[in-house]
Amino acid sequence: MKSAAILSLFTASATAFAPAPVSTSSTSLAGSVFDDYVGAKDFRGAEFKFDPLKLSETYEPFQGWFRETELRHGRTAMLAVTGFVVTDYVRIPGDMYSFASIPSTIDAHDALLKTGPMYQLLLWIGLFDIIVTAPSVQAMGEGEREPGDFGWSWFAPAEKGAFDKKREAELLNGRLAMIAVGGIATQSIVTGHGFPFL
Repeated sequence: MKSAAILSLFTASATAFAPAPVSTSSTSLAGSVFDDYVGAKDFRGAEFKFDPLKLSETYEPFQGWFRETELRHGRTAMLAVTGFVVTDYVRIPGDMYSFASIPSTIDAHDALLKTGPMYQLLLWIGLFDIIVTAPSVQAMGEGEREPGDFGWSWFAPAEKGAFDKKREAELLNGRLAMIAVGGIATQSIVTGHGFPFL
């Protein structure tokens, strides 16, 4: 009995160092969402087709919604990063918003939640979602608009190649900003300092 147990231990330890079988599965998708939408490039300009959970295949009807939310969260994060930096130096008029009332930007959420402006912000964002977002998502589902396109393209390049390059830049900047705003918030809380958050 003891010899069988020892033999099984040796076998198990030997197989632990054996090379694992190589899987031929790939996360790049042929004929997929990456062919339909701009943005399958990384910051170096190399091809970047990343969908390890295969959400674009599993939830194919929601591909437009996925792109819409990525753009919206990226745009919001870019504004948030700018807001974190600017409000460390400039405030809007009023005692409620002064540096004496709110010494650091990270304290603004709790301070303004107690006094009421955060509720107004929630109301206006909710109103925007009801009036603008809901009809635009419905139009996107019916094929009447591209994800993220609200028709505000006054400064957009006229040529399609240049416009697609701007769209890729927006996606990459938004992806970076989504990561950056989390880092900024964490550093602000941990260190208690404003910009440069060290």
